[in-house]
Amino acid sequence: MTKLALGTHPFLLGFEQLERLVERTAKSGNDGYPPYNIEQTSDNSYRITLAVAGFAENDLAITVEDNSLVIRGRQDDDAEGRIYMHRGIAARQFQRAFVLADGVDVGEAVMENGLLHVDLTRAVPDRVVQTINIRKG
Repeated sequence: MTKLALGTHPFLLGFEQLERLVERTAKSGNDGYPPYNIEQTSDNSYRITLAVAGFAENDLAITVEDNSLVIRGRQDDDAEGRIYMHRGIAARQFQRAFVLADGVDVGEAVMENGLLHVDLTRAVPDRVVQTINIRKG
């Protein structure tokens, strides 16, 4: 019995990139930092919220790269000249990526009380039935 890869099944025409998408999603960082929520705010919209306490707006960068929403954070370590008795809050950089489906657009991003909110909307295509004429050969 021959084992077929998911993207090469004969009934899945045009889904060749699905397997690569699953692999890319599995490889994304799983370190848990920063923590985040994903909520559905309506039938066609979502909100990703990241806990980014200690980061200012200019410490964060949000980009869309190759169907992925990438959020990066980098703080300047201003510890020079300071003597810490205990340092539990580190200037830690991060990169968090979310794979976006085709038709999902990134809206606005808002910082509020140490939380970064990024709104997403999914375009809803019109349901169109297309009739294909058969031509005599």
